[in-house]
Amino acid sequence: MVSTIQVSKELMEALKDRKMYDKESYEAVIWDLLEDTMELSKETKKHIKLAEEDIKAGRVYAHEKVKKELGL
Repeated sequence: MVSTIQVSKELMEALKDRKMYDKESYEAVIWDLLEDTMELSKETKKHIKLAEEDIKAGRVYAHEKVKKELGL
């Protein structure tokens, strides 16, 4: 179901400032804002746990080390 909402000019400007590109919809902007408050999915939690295990086991590389090896 599609609906129309009314927002103040101030909120409209704040939403406009959050657009990543000109043609991004306000719905996409609002979803991005809501995503920060939504619970993480099971898959995301699994990936976080795996990443934490990699860190504890030393299976990670510092950015500076990678840059040095790449000659950057």
